[in-house]
Amino acid sequence: MTPAEAAEPIRDARTLRPIPRLIFASRWLQLPLYLGLIVAQAVYVFLFLKELVHLVTHSASVTEQQAMLVVLGLIDVVMISNLLIMVIVGGYETFVSRMQLNRHPDQPEWLSHVNASVLKIKLAMAIIGISSIHLLRTFIEAGSLGKPDSTYSEAAIMWQSIIHGLFIVSAIGIAIVDRLTNPPSNDKH
Repeated sequence: MTPAEAAEPIRDARTLRPIPRLIFASRWLQLPLYLGLIVAQAVYVFLFLKELVHLVTHSASVTEQQAMLVVLGLIDVVMISNLLIMVIVGGYETFVSRMQLNRHPDQPEWLSHVNASVLKIKLAMAIIGISSIHLLRTFIEAGSLGKPDSTYSEAAIMWQSIIHGLFIVSAIGIAIVDRLTNPPSNDKH
C-alpha cells in the first residue's frame, strides 16, 4: 500500500454517486459465471470417478499402455480441475469480492498474492501442463500410426505439437510483458 492509499479514507460503496455505484456493482454479474464453473467442476469429479471405477474394475484385462493412457486421462482431469479452482477462487477474489480468508488454515498459499497478472501466468502454466498431458497421450498412441485403428494421423500429431509450442511461446510472452510492466522490487522479505 502506498502512503497516498494509506492516507485516503476507506469509502463505502453506498456513498458513491449512482453511475459509479452501478458500474462497481456490475462486478456481481460474474457470480453466476463462477457458480457455473463450480457445476463444471462437479461434472469433472463425476467423470474422474467414473473413469477410475472403470480402470479398477477392468484392471485384470487392461494392458500397461491402456492403463497409462487412462491414468494420463485422470491426471488431465485433475489438472483441469486445478485450473477451474484457480479461475473460480482467484477470479472471484480479484474481480468480484474479497473472500476474507486471512489466517484460515486452508487458504491456498498463492491466493495471498493473487492479482490479474499472477492469475494470467498461473493459467498459462496450467494450460501448458494440460496440453503436455494431451501431447504425451498422443505420443503414446502414435505407435499405431498407419494402422486402420489409428486414432491420430501424422498431421494431427504435427498440429498438436505446433499448438503446444504456441502455448509455450504465449506463456513466455505473458511472463515477459508482466516482468516489463511490473519489475521485481528490491525488497528482500
